[in-house]
Amino acid sequence: MEEVLSVVKQNEGAVNPRIRVLKKKINDKDYLCEAIQRIALVLSNEISGVSGGKETDERTGR
Repeated sequence: MEEVLSVVKQNEGAVNPRIRVLKKKINDKDYLCEAIQRIALVLSNEISGVSGGKETDERTGR
């Protein structure tokens, strides 16, 4: 059991680089506002059945 805990503690510092970037972004007010707007747009499109056009998500093209 102690061996497992030792390995877990060693790996705590090995955080995925994407997680580190997201942790920084979560404190950026502009990033959060844009992310919320993107989420709202996607949800709105899903609810209304809109597909394509300018309302698509820039990153995924959906």
